[in-house]
Amino acid sequence: MIKSYASLDDAGVAVAAARAGADVVHSMYGRRLTRIDKGAGDFATAADVEAEKAILAVIRAARPDDAVLGEEGGHQGAVEATRQWLVDPLCGTLNYAVGNMVVAVNVALRDGAAAVADPFSGEVFFTDGEAARARHGGADVPLVPTSATRLVDVNLDPPFPSAPGFRGVDLLAHPGFVERFRPRVVSTTLALAWVAAGKRAAYVTDGSDLSGSVHFAAGIALCRAAGCVVTGVDGAPIGQGNRGLVVAADAETHGLLMSMIRGRS
Repeated sequence: MIKSYASLDDAGVAVAAARAGADVVHSMYGRRLTRIDKGAGDFATAADVEAEKAILAVIRAARPDDAVLGEEGGHQGAVEATRQWLVDPLCGTLNYAVGNMVVAVNVALRDGAAAVADPFSGEVFFTDGEAARARHGGADVPLVPTSATRLVDVNLDPPFPSAPGFRGVDLLAHPGFVERFRPRVVSTTLALAWVAAGKRAAYVTDGSDLSGSVHFAAGIALCRAAGCVVTGVDGAPIGQGNRGLVVAADAETHGLLMSMIRGRS
């Protein structure tokens, strides 16, 4: 198994690692899990910890010289390593803890390959940094974003660093928004993979610069490779110290959302 991991390209490593984490998340679902308090209402469970261990085992076997930044374990590996993997072993912990299956496992090589696994559908969305695909049942299909669903996910989780200029709840009350789109509220970055796959028209969240976040890096890489429009809530390219995220299937949808967001500012 270790030899097979070592022979994989970076996208293959991302997929294998995300699948390993997803297997753990799936297998532990439904158990009574102790909550590990992180403060400010945030917590982890044993599933988060064990899934991260499974992901790290794959990365260490495949790329022993790479560093890892994990949601639960923090930085591991050589400080001088030129490559770093960003790992969120269970995005949607609160959903998971109360029996909601809307969660994601995120693995991304900084500025490179990435994978987002859905532990319950069995789908893995991945990119080599150029193309974006979904793997399910042994078959790979290209990801094709589309705004046809008109469904837009808005993350309403705190904090709200852009308030009062921007708050997601205000967007939901915007007359133009409800005329053109159908809002959905989700608390997992699986929603980013859904935009890349054409299952959602867009995704909006507040926050700080999310380009290097273990929660968002894989989804951002996936959406960029699929051809989505990806900016901050100010409309500027992410990674320039801006806030939040607006990811849309196409330029028209992005433009409409930005006009509504700016109209609330």
